[in-house]
Amino acid sequence: MKRLIFAMIICALACASVATAQTARRPMTIDDLLRVRRVGDPQLSPDGKWLAYSVAVPDKAANRSRTQVYLLSVDGGAAKALTSGEASSSEPRWSPDGTRIAFVSGGQIWTMDATGGARQQVTSISTGADAPVWSHDGKYMLFVSDVYPECKDDACNKQRDAEMAASKVKARTVDHLLYRHWTAWKDGKRTHIFIVPSGGGGAAVDLTPGDADAPPFSLGGPTDYAFSPDDKWVAYASNTEKVEATSTNSDLYLVPALGGASSCLTCNNKGADASPQFSPDGRYIVYRSQTTPGYESDRWRLMLYDTQTKQARELTTKFDQWVESFTFSPDGKYIYFAAGERGRQPIYVVPTAGGQAARLLTGFDDDVQLARDGKTIIFSRSTAIRPTEIFRATLADPLRVASDGNAIAQVTHENDGFMAQYDLNAAEELTWTGAGDAKISGWLVKPPAFDPAKKYPLIVLIHGGPQGAWNDSWGYRWNPQIFAAAGYVVFMPNPRGSTGYGQQFVGDISGDWGGKVYTDIMNGVAHVISLGFVDKERIGAAGGSYGGYMVDWLEGHNNDPRFQFRALVAHAGVYNLSSMYGVTEELWFPEWEFKGTPWDNPEMYARWSPNMFVKNFKTPLLVTHGEIDFRVPFDQGLQLFTALQKMGVESKLLEFPDEGHWILKPQNSALWYSTVINWFDAHLKKQ
Repeated sequence: MKRLIFAMIICALACASVATAQTARRPMTIDDLLRVRRVGDPQLSPDGKWLAYSVAVPDKAANRSRTQVYLLSVDGGAAKALTSGEASSSEPRWSPDGTRIAFVSGGQIWTMDATGGARQQVTSISTGADAPVWSHDGKYMLFVSDVYPECKDDACNKQRDAEMAASKVKARTVDHLLYRHWTAWKDGKRTHIFIVPSGGGGAAVDLTPGDADAPPFSLGGPTDYAFSPDDKWVAYASNTEKVEATSTNSDLYLVPALGGASSCLTCNNKGADASPQFSPDGRYIVYRSQTTPGYESDRWRLMLYDTQTKQARELTTKFDQWVESFTFSPDGKYIYFAAGERGRQPIYVVPTAGGQAARLLTGFDDDVQLARDGKTIIFSRSTAIRPTEIFRATLADPLRVASDGNAIAQVTHENDGFMAQYDLNAAEELTWTGAGDAKISGWLVKPPAFDPAKKYPLIVLIHGGPQGAWNDSWGYRWNPQIFAAAGYVVFMPNPRGSTGYGQQFVGDISGDWGGKVYTDIMNGVAHVISLGFVDKERIGAAGGSYGGYMVDWLEGHNNDPRFQFRALVAHAGVYNLSSMYGVTEELWFPEWEFKGTPWDNPEMYARWSPNMFVKNFKTPLLVTHGEIDFRVPFDQGLQLFTALQKMGVESKLLEFPDEGHWILKPQNSALWYSTVINWFDAHLKKQ
């Protein structure tokens, strides 16, 4: 009897402890978001036993993030920091024999052993080194650096940079387009691929000399260069078009690994070719490709180039989504890849001999790698309530994950304890009818302690791109949990133009920026209202880039009889399509989206430009913008704010002189979030 009573007491205490833990969970604040450890870049050791990966930790006081390299057994356990200190270290890459790890720190490439010791500097190039790739024999490394194409050695580059830094005149002379990109002026430099002895001490050799970027500019995705298995060749991507600003035509090239003339492999395709990887036997090169010239949002296909027959064929002919990261199986018979699908990013497998792609894992997954045994897959995964961590999966065969309970396991646990204290609601998928009776989907995130009997204010978040998507994944720049924690229901529609719903759905927005997509969004909001827990008198919308454009469009078209927006926030939004064309850098984008230039097709530019509807402006609007944003230049935000002020519309401008298209620095991010939420609170919560 005493044992029973004691057991009952223990059970009661345990239940009380669980209940207390659950009730103790609290909403996540902006400062909490800035404390999340940002896991990325997993790298599997050659023997398949270890993971090297990076962790970035924001330092709000210093207004920067620091990244360090960690090591962890694939079976789990305690992670070990291999690097530390004030300087960031990143991009860990294993040597082929698994004894060394290359990494980038202080703008140069270093190596260390698997304990973090025996460090050795590999590069000492004045223009900096990035993105190391080992040769298969471990004797050399590839890396990239931005150099003056007319310089023949590093001494010349160093002198040119010193002269520019010392000069009191900061004027620039430009004689061709794409003279600045994303957040930086190119200043006559080009990205080139170099090779250097991995032991250090040797001179770096430029493998891609000339007035072209190799590889081209990229905001992410697989590496654009690789050694052949015999280390005799390097495959790489480059755009050699005379006017890069109007062309997406990057091609794949082969160059002898120790230098020489390059030969083009894909010059018959006028779309983009990128991300080459050799098959284990060296016969094939797999890569991503787009076939439509000038269309940056064409479907990314998976292609296989035969180095013997000089022919390429597509492996994903019946696969209507975009291929992201990918890798060969050890025997070269299969390729495993990640691809977006309906707000997630599953991992698929396709035979190199041909056949249908099969879904292997379902989640928001990336960074796919396969161990040499062909049975273990390593990948990163996140959800709307869980930051990115690294996972492993065990295969029963090449096309199927094992069915036992341990087949899929989380390997890193950088944020488990930290995240346990927050009251977060998972993203719920919604479907409704949009323009032309199309089925449209999106996500809903409810606030902490949600009560369906209450009426909540609603914030509609509109994604950028416009060829992009809201996913069931973790993010930092537009994290819905922060808005939900402030007491809002958060709606994230994926209207026309969104990726993951088939290429036709993606293409439906081009030439129709304020058309079907507008109806898709408005019908989605009406659907959310019909669920019964949203106050239709307290609805706001916010978006960045194209999302900012749509907010600007809503400002001039806020007349839906079912509801109206009471407050709006436009970040880095396209406002005046004609002037935007004249100041943005990638001209292929507006020329595709609006079917020509403003002088060749002025009617379309005028039809879809928010500045043509200023006389309808009436809704309070907060404008935010980064001053070094060259994608959607700062003048777009200034023009919008000027129009709002002239029309007497309640408005505010928040500008960041040290930010580009994205607000990234910790203190700046905190200010952005707090300003946006305070703006909505003032207009959607006042009685």
